[in-house]
Amino acid sequence: MPFLAVCFLNEIHPIGEVMKLGFVSAIFGDLSFEDVIRFAAETGYDCVEIMCWPAGSADRRYAGVTHLDVAGFSPSDAIASSEVLSKYGVSISGLGYYPNPLVADRVEAQVYIDHIKRVIEASALLGVDQMNTFIGRDHTKSVSDNWSRFVEVWPEIVRFAESHRVRVGIENCPMYFTEDEWPGGRNLATTPAIWKRMHEAIPSEYFGLNYDPSHMVWQFMDPVDPIHRFADKLFHIHAKDVMIDQAKLNEFGAMSPPNLWHLPKLPGLGEVDWGRFFSMLSSTGYDGSVCVEVEDRAYEGTLEKRKSALRQSYNFLRQFVA
Repeated sequence: MPFLAVCFLNEIHPIGEVMKLGFVSAIFGDLSFEDVIRFAAETGYDCVEIMCWPAGSADRRYAGVTHLDVAGFSPSDAIASSEVLSKYGVSISGLGYYPNPLVADRVEAQVYIDHIKRVIEASALLGVDQMNTFIGRDHTKSVSDNWSRFVEVWPEIVRFAESHRVRVGIENCPMYFTEDEWPGGRNLATTPAIWKRMHEAIPSEYFGLNYDPSHMVWQFMDPVDPIHRFADKLFHIHAKDVMIDQAKLNEFGAMSPPNLWHLPKLPGLGEVDWGRFFSMLSSTGYDGSVCVEVEDRAYEGTLEKRKSALRQSYNFLRQFVA
């Protein structure tokens, strides 16, 4: 039965042919799975990264969205979801769940780890070879002091993913925005130096990056440079832009919480040079998914504004993604 679900989906949406344009479903927490897929088709998107948080309330913005409930996800659930995808001609770029599996409270961390595994299992049933998440971090400790937990927790998760033939893409967001995350943020995988160390510790073809260039910009790093350096580890891309408010940065300084001086924006409305970005991406032969992640507060007021954000992003990015 699981084999039928896999064949049904991949038969319609072959993997690895051309770069695909999609969006992250987190912005549509008030829509059903089918409503999200229908909107993607009507707008022209090729794919969607589907959020798979546990059902219930969220503890931060863009979290807690459940478009596929992977608790008890069955082969029949996979077939029903695949039928929706087939109906609208849209694929799933990956399943997304972004908790903190290295949080200091080990009981809490295990809840997150267990759900990551459920997302991996659901990905396998769907015939989707990609799930995206965070490494996590105890924000009160240094990178070095977090490392023992990383090598304790993550090799086993990656082995689990390997056994299901599902790749794990780690997003590079520092998860440091407010004083609550000081000094380290809640995600370890923030810089090329750390990615290199992570991949040396876990040299698996199933362990890579869900790369968002905007997070490099507000760390004052070149967002294009990692593309050729980590070409074989780019599993999935988030398309989000960012604006730096120089006057506020002058006032508060780079050591202050970034929410005081930076704003997530739609692609094309911030600091990322998207022509240069896609030039390097295509030069490396990347043929995966590029998914718009809407976190621009100017477009959050209503459902129609959120839809407008994705239409605008689609029109801008289609010049780079054929």
